[in-house]
Amino acid sequence: MTNALEVSDLHVTIAGSHVLQGVSIEVPVGGVTALLGRNGVGKTTTLRALLGLVASTGAISVLGTDVRGWSTHRIVRLGVGYVPEDRDVFAGLTVAENLRLAEQVDEPRYDDVYAIFPELRERTRQRAGTLSGGQQQMVSIARALLNGWPLLLVDEPSKGLAPRLVSELADALERVATLATVLLVEQNLAVVRRLAQRIVVLDHGEVVHTGDARELHDPDLAKRFLGVTGVR
Repeated sequence: MTNALEVSDLHVTIAGSHVLQGVSIEVPVGGVTALLGRNGVGKTTTLRALLGLVASTGAISVLGTDVRGWSTHRIVRLGVGYVPEDRDVFAGLTVAENLRLAEQVDEPRYDDVYAIFPELRERTRQRAGTLSGGQQQMVSIARALLNGWPLLLVDEPSKGLAPRLVSELADALERVATLATVLLVEQNLAVVRRLAQRIVVLDHGEVVHTGDARELHDPDLAKRFLGVTGVR
């Protein structure tokens, strides 16, 4: 298997709006592929379609298996972890309880989780709702990492975080990417430049560019496809 994900002619219509219009993506095994684009072009919808969270048409192969028509829990059990944009931690539960609820294998990889996020070991008894935004993001990523799944879908992990925390998060994701293939949705180009090897750019529900992440050092490309002129 050379590709962790293969998507062809993916269409999604939500509330009468044709959000994805024939998206085709290949995500090679290993490293980080970044899914980029302006706000509202369909990045999060793409991730949700891959997980069966929204209805779609087209071909989707996950870890070598055709998952068209599959339920979300079946797709996840193939080996897919998901870090949603809004983190979705259980605020009233402790860190330990949030992680325990995510366990789906006989031997969860707590050693890996605590090696990457040592702060979580110190906060196992703290309620997730009292954590900072950065700490909640740690919990969200840790839940996806815990089962040792070979593919992680990570949506806007740096959103709303202070610059110092963004740097720490990038450190953690760099280590996560040594353990799993990552499809990353991220608006912070500095993070993408650091982590990604490949980029896929969406615009108006279509793929308009694919290439090497080093292309993002070209300010003309960044401005043309992403509408940015500087480094965030």
